[in-house]
Amino acid sequence: MSGAARPAVADPAWLRWTVVTASLLLAVAIFLLPLAAVFAEALRRGWAPAAAIVEEDALAAVRLTLLVAAIAVPVNMVGGIAAAWAIAKFDFAGKRLLVTLIELPFSVSPVISGLVYVLLFGAQGYLGPWLMERDIQIVFALPGLVLATVFVTFPFVARTLIPLMQEQGRDEEEAAATLGAGGWNIFRRVTLPNVKWALLSGVLLCNARAMGEFGAVSVVSGHIRGQTNTMPLHVEILYNEYMFVGAFAVASLLALLGLVTLLAKASLEILAERRRGDVA
Repeated sequence: MSGAARPAVADPAWLRWTVVTASLLLAVAIFLLPLAAVFAEALRRGWAPAAAIVEEDALAAVRLTLLVAAIAVPVNMVGGIAAAWAIAKFDFAGKRLLVTLIELPFSVSPVISGLVYVLLFGAQGYLGPWLMERDIQIVFALPGLVLATVFVTFPFVARTLIPLMQEQGRDEEEAAATLGAGGWNIFRRVTLPNVKWALLSGVLLCNARAMGEFGAVSVVSGHIRGQTNTMPLHVEILYNEYMFVGAFAVASLLALLGLVTLLAKASLEILAERRRGDVA
């Protein structure tokens, strides 16, 4: 019996419980406790800090944050779908380069990405004089905020879709093409339905990152109160001015938006699992 295969041995129960407990404690210490501290500090004086949220500059920051996300997320959704479709469904020269470019925002500091746009479009930048002659303002205005946010958040949709599209392969698309379907019909009737849940998940992650982006937009915003300050930048200003309660109040609103996004993502994943179970 020496040559017989040994039966699989499960990990000891104490080891499983140790790993699970350590992971939970680490998650609580790193994520939940700081988040709870933000809400606790915001509500330390009851509901009075809510006035900091409805203050004029705070409302302007909320509106600007939502506007930037409303522009950047659809742009990244379209670009992410196109990039993922090209990478997963076609073979072409430069494919690896495209994958590397998609992952570039993950490896480059957001501050550097914001600085790049200042060097390109700022008053002393390469295109600055040309833009000033035509009264076009990109840096220290909404276009600069959108460009910086698009750069930082671009990978989320693409990197969510690429593994799924690669796993699904090309058989269904090739079958549809054999039956005479055009490229747009293949995408609309075959590819998109197969990735719709992953697409929604990637869009939600992109939206959460867009609303919470600080480094890149800080460089290109100019910190003009009521005009170019998003919610993260407004929190920094309040904190630097020792208005801690107001800072934590706005920060709690931003954190709440992020939590809602994550709950929506989790709900989508559960719904997608149920749909897959029903199909199976």
